[in-house]
Amino acid sequence: MRPALALFATGVLAVITTAANAYPVTVKSCNREVTFEAAPARAVSNDVNLTEMMLALGLSGHMAGYTGVSEWKTLDETLRANVAQLPELSPDYPTKEVLLGADADFYFAGWNYGMKVGGEVTPETLGAFDIAVYELTESCIHIMDRPKSSMDDMYADLLNLGTIFGVEDKAKALVAGYKQELADFSATLPASETPPKVFVYDSGEDKPFTAGRYAIPTALIEAAGGTNIMDDVASSWVEIGWEPVIERNPDVVVIVNYGDITAEQKIAFMKDNAAFKDMPAVLNDRFVVLEYVEATPGPRNIAAIKRLAAAFHPQ
Repeated sequence: MRPALALFATGVLAVITTAANAYPVTVKSCNREVTFEAAPARAVSNDVNLTEMMLALGLSGHMAGYTGVSEWKTLDETLRANVAQLPELSPDYPTKEVLLGADADFYFAGWNYGMKVGGEVTPETLGAFDIAVYELTESCIHIMDRPKSSMDDMYADLLNLGTIFGVEDKAKALVAGYKQELADFSATLPASETPPKVFVYDSGEDKPFTAGRYAIPTALIEAAGGTNIMDDVASSWVEIGWEPVIERNPDVVVIVNYGDITAEQKIAFMKDNAAFKDMPAVLNDRFVVLEYVEATPGPRNIAAIKRLAAAFHPQ
């Protein structure tokens, strides 16, 4: 029997739970509260970063499969080995039929990470079939007001998953480890220099797709000692024009590597474009590559911060 699901309106992101590992448990998911009478047994995660969160908590035995990976060419060897026992139910965003066909009882996704506002797969449409949904915290900006992106977004998701699946102690230990690792690393960063101005180049040639104030790269860049030049763009992942990029003259360009256009091709595009020839990042060949799974919320974010910091503060 699938976990019973109750939905209530709220506007705060936090974990609410009863006694440790006791059910029912309730967590906040964007602007909802979701209650579970038992740990999901046939969970489906969408996208590589969300799937890695599940795997980091040892939840593969609770999973029916994953979706939304191979279409975007983001499955690296590490994740390939870790999901070997799980089927990819859909290479792109799953349809409602895909989730029903897998007898899913839980869907871990986000807005523009497996769900679209007004689409056929939403918490409301799946709730009619007793499929509970937990939404990626970073993505909540698409349906509600929320604070600027921070590392706490990723930590909250791991803690909420720990509550949902009855592995709270493991989740707390994992998050505590990440926080300590980041604190120890932050203590080694230079304190006095001017933060480098950073542009995140995800994709697009006519218009670039980048990370605004509410996307996790803003938090990663700041933790590494830089400043996202699009920090004032009140959006998450968003398409903009090249003009503000040129005007803001970034010192470093972060390339997000995934899909058919390689990181090398994106770098070559910027180097070969006369409009960018005077940009410090281009003049000084200051490009740093993050894999998609590093540039989206998930367990590889701390390693991504360290790579960014090495590029921001060369010895």
